[in-house]
Amino acid sequence: MAKHNTHRTPGLARTPIAGARKAAYGVGGAAILGSVLVGTAFTGGAAQAAPAAPAAPAQSAPAAQTAAPSAALDSTEKLRWGSRGDNVEDLQKALNDNGASLEVDGVFGKRTHAAVKDYQSANDLQVDGVVGPQTRGALNGGSSAPIGGSASASSSEGSSSSSSIVDAARSAVGTPYSWGGSSLSGMDCSGLVNFAYEAAGIDLPRTSGAIADGGRTISQSEARPGDLVTWPGHIAIYAGNGKVIDASSSKQRVVERSIWGNPTFVSYR
Repeated sequence: MAKHNTHRTPGLARTPIAGARKAAYGVGGAAILGSVLVGTAFTGGAAQAAPAAPAAPAQSAPAAQTAAPSAALDSTEKLRWGSRGDNVEDLQKALNDNGASLEVDGVFGKRTHAAVKDYQSANDLQVDGVVGPQTRGALNGGSSAPIGGSASASSSEGSSSSSSIVDAARSAVGTPYSWGGSSLSGMDCSGLVNFAYEAAGIDLPRTSGAIADGGRTISQSEARPGDLVTWPGHIAIYAGNGKVIDASSSKQRVVERSIWGNPTFVSYR
């Protein structure tokens, strides 16, 4: 009767299951028991954790920048609707520093005129849309004294402007009345005013109503030659001594005549 061999090779341990199960190997030689990865990663390299991103250096918020103050308004000339040039640009910058939103183009037109009136109203100044000593002083930080000139120079400029306006208006006396015209071939009342003021280098709105609204209302005793005299739907140039020069629709030409009725006096000085 054959005997079963029950001896074991010395030093070898055997599991009671039949046969030895070989370990499965994954890509790169890593031994896998069940679903447990032993050794290297599938890619064959050592398993490593991704390095932490370096912390961004702390940065302080940029310091707030203060806008550079605009240049002082250094003109002794009164700035008004129709004024042009560097002094008007300085005015527009100063108004923008005080909350306006103007294009800095050096032209004193409708928007600049409205911004001046808003500034005057907000600062308890006379609301006339004209930048004279008080408004200029307020924009310059409180000083109403003119910078860079004298009062006599300003007065001289005003007299010269008045003379130019009246002389130009008188040169048009006899010109035929023509609605919408503004030349010596024919003009209406606002056309005459534009013609005369243009001779003094001052641009005005085109219609009589807009011209009247754009200026400063004054009394007859304050009126000087070159100022304006207005009635509803009509406008004339004050010639002094109680007379006006106007393009009259009833007389069908430009005439110089005495003031009538109860007009309003307007100045752009």
